[in-house]
Amino acid sequence: PTRQEAWNLTKGVLGVTVSMALFLGLLDYLFALALQGIIGGSAIAIGIVGVVAVASVVAIMILNRRTA
Repeated sequence: PTRQEAWNLTKGVLGVTVSMALFLGLLDYLFALALQGIIGGSAIAIGIVGVVAVASVVAIMILNRRTA
C-alpha cells in the first residue's frame, strides 16, 4: 500500500480500538453497578438484570433461527 493508504488504515484501526475500549469500559461499569445492586438487594437492579437476561436469550434464539 502507499503511504497514504497505510495512514488511512492506521487511523481506522485506531478509531475502532478506541471505540471498542470505550464500549467495553461502559459495559464493565454497567455490569459493576448491576452486580453491586444485586449484592445489595436492590429490586431495581435485580429487575434490570432479569430484563437484560431475558432479552439476551430472545436475541440469541432469533439469531440462531435466522442462521439455521
